[in-house]
Amino acid sequence: MKIVILAGGGGTRLFPLSRSCYPKQFLKIGAERSLFGQTVERFLRVASPEDVVVVTQEAYFFHVRAELREVGADAAHVLLEPVGRNTAPAIALAMAYARERLGAGDDEVICVSPSDHVIRPAERFTARVRTAAEQAARGDIVTLGVAPDAPETGYGYIEAEKSDAAVRRVIRFKEKPTRKAAEEYLRAGNYYWNSGMFLFRAGTMQGEFAAFAPELATVASGSVAVAKENFASLPSISIDYAVAEHSQKMAVAPLDGILWNDVGSFDAIADMMADREGNAFSGDVRAEACKRTMILGGDRLVVGLHLSDLLVVDTPDVLLVAHKGDSQEIRGVVDALKKEGRREAEENVTMYRPWGKYTTLAEGDGYKVKRIVINPGQSISLQIHYHRSEHWTVISGTGKLTLGDKEIIFRENESTYIPIGTSHRLENPGKLPLSIIEVQNGKYLGEDDIVRLEDAYGRVAAEMKEDT
Repeated sequence: MKIVILAGGGGTRLFPLSRSCYPKQFLKIGAERSLFGQTVERFLRVASPEDVVVVTQEAYFFHVRAELREVGADAAHVLLEPVGRNTAPAIALAMAYARERLGAGDDEVICVSPSDHVIRPAERFTARVRTAAEQAARGDIVTLGVAPDAPETGYGYIEAEKSDAAVRRVIRFKEKPTRKAAEEYLRAGNYYWNSGMFLFRAGTMQGEFAAFAPELATVASGSVAVAKENFASLPSISIDYAVAEHSQKMAVAPLDGILWNDVGSFDAIADMMADREGNAFSGDVRAEACKRTMILGGDRLVVGLHLSDLLVVDTPDVLLVAHKGDSQEIRGVVDALKKEGRREAEENVTMYRPWGKYTTLAEGDGYKVKRIVINPGQSISLQIHYHRSEHWTVISGTGKLTLGDKEIIFRENESTYIPIGTSHRLENPGKLPLSIIEVQNGKYLGEDDIVRLEDAYGRVAAEMKEDT
């Protein structure tokens, strides 16, 4: 069985925690691992890393690679979408990749999953995946359905035959319903939320593509190189609309007794984390006499007094306060911020790079202050700037500094000055993170004032290479 994990989305429903540069799948919500990391770990129970393909976009390549290393899946494959085209084209591209690079034939079972869901317990879930895979091997397209526990109007529904079987025939797919319809579905007992997870034989999906989406059949059966060349011309369509709603081969395996949450809104997070009072607190939070309130804080103290039915999310540059039940409207706010050109809509104060991360601490006319953390064994590129000078001070750790034609060991409490136009690079040869404070001075301080002369991560050519 091959596992295809879709990790290219950049949703805005969890703004300000998630941004375009740091989407939902990389958030750590009530766990040590990110949602993406948890997804990979779950599927490593049923497949080896060599049989895992992560479909993502170039902006997230190094983050995906770093998280794969963290969960012991270095051998997993990373496939880059040229542009975002929804789930059906992504699956077709992954099928071409699995056939061309992994030797998957028509009888190979492929399991496709989003990367941003909370699912517990993992043991019960993977047992259900194995059952669904057995049915998929017989020629069905099996989706994993979630038994609804409330008349939720934000999910699509699957109507299944009434049966006690582990896998049941699908009667039809339903669009997101009205409240009244959702209540009827809940009472009926044979409706399931559509989780977006599918299992199928490669040959089965190829046949359904040919019947309902010929353009995708061409992609799935062709070479990866040609598929990428033509990817931008493909329709942006989900696998539900492209195949599932038309196919007569659909079956559903209910995820009975399994907690599933697509973490699609702050309301969903609040429900998942709620205590007996309906409260959910995270970070440095002091709350008194609060009811049905979620406060997600960070490093600074957040105090809540006599709050009811509120959502409070505090980040270094954005504070969100909303009534519970209104979090779906955040997307519209983000769209408005993007139209205004607000940096906050796209970037975090903390930005992640293949070598580590940096946090902007302060900025103004002619200056910017950052805290830079370089992971053990990593280094920034050998680079020059044409519009700014920099002053570095080591806070913790030891670094190796290349400055012009000199190499210097750079220790805690030591500082150095980097003039405009001087080549420089900082490496961390140690076993602990290297942390420095960088003060930039100049008339232009944009991130694009970086000319890379050498780079261990291939960014000199501005191109990421997926695994072959």
